Amino acid sequence: MRIPTKTLACGVMTMAILAACNHQPDAQKTQSGLDRRDFQTVVNGDSTDLYVLRNANGMEACITNYGGRIVSLMVPDAKGEFRDVVQGFAHIDGYTAEPSSFGATMGRFANRIANGRFVLDGDTVQLDRNNGQHTIHGGGQGWRGQVFDANQPNDSTLVLAYTSPDGESGFPGEVTVRVTFAVNQRNELAINYEAETTEKTVINLTNHSFFNLGGDPAKTIMDHILYVNATQYTPLDSTLITTGEIEPVAGTPFDFTEPVPIATALARDSLNAHLRIASGIDHNFVLNTNGSIDQPAARLYAPSSGIAMEVYTTEPGMQVYTGNMLDGSRTGKEQVPYAKQTAICLETQHFPDAPNKPQWPTTVLEPGETYTSTCMYRFSVVR
Repeated sequence: MRIPTKTLACGVMTMAILAACNHQPDAQKTQSGLDRRDFQTVVNGDSTDLYVLRNANGMEACITNYGGRIVSLMVPDAKGEFRDVVQGFAHIDGYTAEPSSFGATMGRFANRIANGRFVLDGDTVQLDRNNGQHTIHGGGQGWRGQVFDANQPNDSTLVLAYTSPDGESGFPGEVTVRVTFAVNQRNELAINYEAETTEKTVINLTNHSFFNLGGDPAKTIMDHILYVNATQYTPLDSTLITTGEIEPVAGTPFDFTEPVPIATALARDSLNAHLRIASGIDHNFVLNTNGSIDQPAARLYAPSSGIAMEVYTTEPGMQVYTGNMLDGSRTGKEQVPYAKQTAICLETQHFPDAPNKPQWPTTVLEPGETYTSTCMYRFSVVR
């Protein structure tokens, strides 16, 4: 049968258009390869989504309002190629299937509280214990498992809001929090926290991103070179609770006052009791910055990519965690299992278990006061 020329031409044109469409970039896909639709669902009656922040340099931060999590963070390496420098999952199910800290906003109280209790105005507050006998990262109802309201006023800013009810995980007072993420033209990602309470309570917020500046989560961060602006740290007991002491880092594996590869630091004294307790570094450093956002709290550099990251904060402390409990059981983006020490966390914070350590900077928030905290990650390259 002979096909009319006009019909044939139309068919060829239609096929060409379809082929062209198939080669167009998916508007729902991010630079890091995430599909926004994979994050659009309902969790506990609230809608989740993925939000994309960009600057004119091509830097991209993808954040979900489930747990206020940084899912991916694309920054340029020394060759000008973009690499994803945080661990995470390509689908919301990776976060909801089981509890995790990947990229999350930690609240109402980041890190550990001993035995899940503290005394406030003479009354003992009993919390939800979700870390053996202790409470960690806000308990079982911590904010990493909550859905935040989201507002994106422009391409480079995202504001997340959440109201934590009185008694959530045992904490007193209804707390309203706003977390603002913003990227700028200096390749900085800033996180600003604000919170108010209806009753006297304690609060300590941080972000728990797992960084691998090499951009290859299949490789460890042992070659990363770390500087921490701290001459003291807070040692731990056998259950990973701070003892209440503050000790010098000099002569210990925790001395990062001069830049040193993480592998070198861990090899300094493999029999160090405090190192063995955590199977690596999982310790709070007492920063020398005096709350100044203008002084670097830490600097991390990956020779394999040339990517450097400086951390700035208004907080008095920073938890350095070398991914010691990653065991390959969680498979992340690009189907890569996250093995031990394939990432490092630099969590700006007040000191762990501060509500039980009156000699340390207070974490108490009173009605009528506003809690504020800022953390900023600045990215650059070393050629």
